[in-house]
Amino acid sequence: MTESNLELLTEIQGRWQADIIKGYLALHGIDSHLVQEAIGQLIPTNLDVFGRVGIFVAIEDLEPALKLMETYFNNTEAE
Repeated sequence: MTESNLELLTEIQGRWQADIIKGYLALHGIDSHLVQEAIGQLIPTNLDVFGRVGIFVAIEDLEPALKLMETYFNNTEAE
């Protein structure tokens, strides 16, 4: 997967939640890449822009990944 082949799926506040979503996507056969500001990786924070993590997937995986994200957020909001 090349960088030009990647599309932003979503941005999440907090690395821990991004890691959970990455695992959820992998469980369903979708490879993803997490991108976060370097300072946000060094100093764990969920505040402001340093806590934001971009989740990128291959362009061909974007549609199924969006459906999985909808399911994920519907299930986590119900709890």
